[in-house]
Amino acid sequence: MALGVVVGAAVVAMWLLAGEARGQAQLQVGFYAHSCPQAEVIVRDEVGRAVSAYPGFAAGLVRLHFHDCFVKGCDASVLLDSTANSTAEKDAPPNKSLRGFEVIDAAKKRLEAACAGTVSCADILAFAARDSVVLAGGSPYGVPAGRRDGNVSAASDAQASLPPPTANVAHLTEAFAKNGLSQEDMVTLSGAHTIGVTHCSSFSARLHGYNATTGTGQDPAMDGAKAAELARQCSPGSPNAVPMDAGSPDTFDTGYFRALLANQGVLASDQTLTSDNATAALVAQNAGNVYLFVTRFGDAMVRMGGIRVLTGGDGQIRTNCRVVN
Repeated sequence: MALGVVVGAAVVAMWLLAGEARGQAQLQVGFYAHSCPQAEVIVRDEVGRAVSAYPGFAAGLVRLHFHDCFVKGCDASVLLDSTANSTAEKDAPPNKSLRGFEVIDAAKKRLEAACAGTVSCADILAFAARDSVVLAGGSPYGVPAGRRDGNVSAASDAQASLPPPTANVAHLTEAFAKNGLSQEDMVTLSGAHTIGVTHCSSFSARLHGYNATTGTGQDPAMDGAKAAELARQCSPGSPNAVPMDAGSPDTFDTGYFRALLANQGVLASDQTLTSDNATAALVAQNAGNVYLFVTRFGDAMVRMGGIRVLTGGDGQIRTNCRVVN
């Protein structure tokens, strides 16, 4: 019976991945070259305005794309507002701190004026994430487009699909594998944490009362000096936020990986990448070669951007990214 369950699960997984591959194959770089030639320029312009005014938008827009793709696929469901009858993904606890929605709104408004009903919200998210990486100092990469937008968004799906900041290597590996992504993709995409901040509530358990028996102490996996520094910034119950890469929080570089090697990862789900031989080796590779990291990152973002996409006649092209047509 157990063998049958395993085999059955493997068949289902292969069927799902085959479906994803078909969807990815329908995405194309330059998809809007004829239908809306200014599409990527308009998105890049709006992202540039936002990041220039507030550099934190770069990390926020990358995170929006990730949180969209890991819940029901890259269908812009994370952008939908809650209704009287349904609580949307964006209002689930893991998504409460998401930001950048207004940047997507501004891009969509201009795109509707330029070429109505043509550019999907899901593609805007993918373009905006790429442009954010480039503006923060990362390398450009081609974004295959042609996604269409979903019309369902449920907070419960987000709660079930997004790995928490306390996840260990096994949990993270499983979550990424369910989306057709490898451990290399997992480690590389985690490198997005080289920009942006995280709230104290996401890691305060590592600083205060880590020992469940005594109610005292800090996580021994964290460098002592780093733990003391964070404890000063994050008293119990603090609403503060701190950079995940304190050395260069607005620059897309390898500082995040170098911090992990020094046991200075802020989130448990980051530092856990050095607890496994295979993932620790990948961390070291990325830490020591910025060209390797940024190249891997672009490739991994393209793979992530193809998770369970809607193409062809599926889904819709929303006129307003916050509501279904």
